[in-house]
Amino acid sequence: MIEVEVRSFISEEKYHELLQFMEKNGRKEKEEEQVTHYLSGPHDLRLQKSTSSAKIWLKKGRIHDESREEIEIRFKPDDFDKLKRLFSELGYETEIIWFRKRCQFRWNGLKVCLDYTKGYGYIIELEALTEKNKEEVLAKLRNALKLLGVEETPREVFEEKYNYYKKNWKRLVGYDGKDSSL
Repeated sequence: MIEVEVRSFISEEKYHELLQFMEKNGRKEKEEEQVTHYLSGPHDLRLQKSTSSAKIWLKKGRIHDESREEIEIRFKPDDFDKLKRLFSELGYETEIIWFRKRCQFRWNGLKVCLDYTKGYGYIIELEALTEKNKEEVLAKLRNALKLLGVEETPREVFEEKYNYYKKNWKRLVGYDGKDSSL
């Protein structure tokens, strides 16, 4: 399966507006705190622990691509530290840690995520999975974003903000060497 997504930075006000809209018009699937480690190496490899689950996943392609294949393995949150240690022993280092609150909904057949990431901002992400017809799905997602009154943020803006966060994340989040209180 290929994940197709569109995303946009939004204001805190728009975030709360969309949260109210989704709570009335969508079906809430989950709300959780997430800590995600982006690991070093030639691939987009991530290790995540949340208040309800844990996973490791590889996203093929380039970060911020509109569609990418994913390989995902879920595991018990209690095993997170062991897996983190395993990757460390294999030579992977944590390059970035993201601290995010995610509210996930199902709306009009789409996955809608409203996120607040500490030190990064508010984001809406619309996503669908497909085996083919990536362009058709992408057009549907973009149309849904417009229906929600959100203009898609250009990839270049995400690239700039991501690179800034990558260089400054410890200062931006007040990182003290601990992952979180999850």
